Amino acid sequence: MTAQGILKELKSIGTEQNRKVYARHGAQEPMFGVSFANLSALAKKIKKDHVLARELWASGNHDARILATMIADPQQADDKLLDTWATHLNSYVVTDAFSKFVAQTPLARRKADQWKDSDSDFLGQAGWILVGCLAAGDGSGLDDYFRGCLKTIETQIHGRKNRTRHAMNMALISIGLYNDSLRPAALAAAGRIGTVHVDHGQTGCRTPDAAEYIKRAASRQAGSVAARKSESRAPAKPSKPKAAVRTRR
Repeated sequence: MTAQGILKELKSIGTEQNRKVYARHGAQEPMFGVSFANLSALAKKIKKDHVLARELWASGNHDARILATMIADPQQADDKLLDTWATHLNSYVVTDAFSKFVAQTPLARRKADQWKDSDSDFLGQAGWILVGCLAAGDGSGLDDYFRGCLKTIETQIHGRKNRTRHAMNMALISIGLYNDSLRPAALAAAGRIGTVHVDHGQTGCRTPDAAEYIKRAASRQAGSVAARKSESRAPAKPSKPKAAVRTRR
């Protein structure tokens, strides 16, 4: 598959309705308006193709860049590539997809620390999405790191730019769900922060109340763990005896 061939296919499956919806979410032209379902199906067909991903990103097309983040190889991403792509971020949608790709690379924490204090709204957003991804991942031993992040969130969130505020709020939630020891600190910080105001434009999106979200999600987690423990302790059901085979005499 070539980049030109993929762009041609993207154009053929884009819709005007999607272009209108994406524009309301801040997506910038050029774009074809391809649904995420179709992008995911195309990415599944392509699999990982780092060279193609770089070419699609270089096209500047919104849909192509989202697809690029789906097929790029996280193990081949280096500082130069990520820093170059970061300078092209022009909407929160592309930033979200880009950040989730970066979270899969070995450079995730370094880039989180590089970008989360940026005055650029989309770079700040990227940095704090990465913090949230680190908290939601499988890594352990990051308690001190996240305690420092909680202090930064509490003291800076209301003074940061729009999408950065939203990403900081979501990172706060992820830190609150990282483990039981950090949850009280996250809930206390959320209480002191209060309502986080984010302008979502002409969309129905909302920024959740961090404290309420953490409580609900933690309750679901506890219920799920309890259910699994109960299942593991339950005695195995006896197998039904096989019916005797009657033979004719």
